[in-house]
Amino acid sequence: MPGRADGVAAEVHEVVERTRSLARLEVELATFELRQKAASLGAGAAALAVAAVLALYAVGFLLATVAAALATALPAWLAILLVATGLVLVTAVAVVIGVSLLRRGAPPVPEQAVEEAKLTAVAVRGNGRG
Repeated sequence: MPGRADGVAAEVHEVVERTRSLARLEVELATFELRQKAASLGAGAAALAVAAVLALYAVGFLLATVAAALATALPAWLAILLVATGLVLVTAVAVVIGVSLLRRGAPPVPEQAVEEAKLTAVAVRGNGRG
């Protein structure tokens, strides 16, 4: 039955080749999908960057509008000074809040997880009794 063994070997070889081909195609598909996703992420990030810049300009124009509105009742320099003072106050509050949040998060150690790991280790050891 040497002919039959050759036929089985040929079939096994064909299965191996098709499996390799399928694996290569799957890698190509994954690469293509990753490239598409990366391009989409890049375009999304660029759109968000543009939106952030435009939002910054919008805030500037809104503040200029507030100053111009105040300038109808006050001298222009005083209106601009009031808007600038308001910005400084808002900035100071944001700094205080930011520093407080940073202090709360520092050091970045998962304290609860560490405590749970210690308790688990003690439980596994049998509370230190052997």
